[in-house]
Amino acid sequence: MIQATLHQLKVFETTARHGSFTKAAQELLITQPSVSTQIRQLTKAVGLPLFEQIGKRLYLTEAGSELYATCQGIFEKLDNFEMKIANFKGTKAGKLKLSVVTTAKYFIPRMLGTFSAKHQGIDISLQVNNHEQLQKRMLENLDDLYILSHLPSEIELNNYPFLENPLVVIAHKDHPLVASKNIPISALNNEHFIMRETGSGTRMAVQDLFVQHDVNVHVRLELGSNEAIKQAVAGGLGLSVLSKHTLTPSCEDVAILDVEHFPIQCRWYVAHLAGKELSVLAQSFLDYLLQQNPPLVFPLTLVN
Repeated sequence: MIQATLHQLKVFETTARHGSFTKAAQELLITQPSVSTQIRQLTKAVGLPLFEQIGKRLYLTEAGSELYATCQGIFEKLDNFEMKIANFKGTKAGKLKLSVVTTAKYFIPRMLGTFSAKHQGIDISLQVNNHEQLQKRMLENLDDLYILSHLPSEIELNNYPFLENPLVVIAHKDHPLVASKNIPISALNNEHFIMRETGSGTRMAVQDLFVQHDVNVHVRLELGSNEAIKQAVAGGLGLSVLSKHTLTPSCEDVAILDVEHFPIQCRWYVAHLAGKELSVLAQSFLDYLLQQNPPLVFPLTLVN
C-alpha cells in the first residue's frame, strides 16, 4: 500500500461511492480508461480484488469495503486540516456537506445564504431527501450535518433542536369545515386525505396522532412532494397535513383548519453522527443555527 498514491485513493473512493467507472470519471473530469488504469494499479498495490462487477454495477469486495472506509477517514481528515489552516489564517474555507429532508428546503436555503455571506470562501453541497433516503446517507457517512424533524432510533446521533415545526391540517378554501372552529379530531374520520409517502416524518407524526385518537381516514393519494400535495388540496382532492413552513403566498386556494390536537408540535433538529469529528466549517454552521434560533415568521395569513 505504500506504493498507492493519493490520486489513486481518490479515484477509488469516487468509483466506490458511485458504483460506476463512468460516473467517477465524470465527477473527477478524467477519462474512463484513466479511472480503470488507476483502479488496476491500486488493486495491484493492495494485492486483492477491490471490486466485482455484476451486470453493469460494481460492488465492493471485502477488501474494497475496508479500503473505502479508510479512504473516507483520510479525505475527511485532509478536508478538516485545510479548513483548520484557513481558520488559523483568519478565514473560513472548505466545503459544507448538508443533507436535509424535503420540507426543510423552505427555510434552510435562506439560512445558508446568510451564513455564506459571512464566509465568502466556502462551498456548500445541499442534498434534499425524504427521511428514508436521509437515513441511508447517514449510514454511509456522506454528510457533515443533517436537518430533519423525525430522529431515527436505530442510528446514534448527536442532535440539537433549533426551530419549531408545526404541522397543520389544510383543506380547499371552500371545504365545509373551513368555517368551523374547534373542530373535534373525530370529524376527520372518513375524510379523503392526501398523504406524504411512506418514510416521511410528517406522515409518521400524523399516523401516530390518528392511531392515538382512533381516527380513520381514506388515503386517496400518496405524494412525495409538498408542492404536489398543495396542488391536490387546492384542486379539492382532499385534506392533508403539512408543515406550516410550506405554506407560501401562492397557496391562495388553501386554508388551515382549526382541528383539535393540531398543530402537531414538532421540532426541527440539526444532527450529526455520534463520534464524528466535525470540521471547522460544519461546527461553525451548527453554532450559527443554534445561536440564530429564529422565530417562526409566516408571510401568508390563511383562513383559520
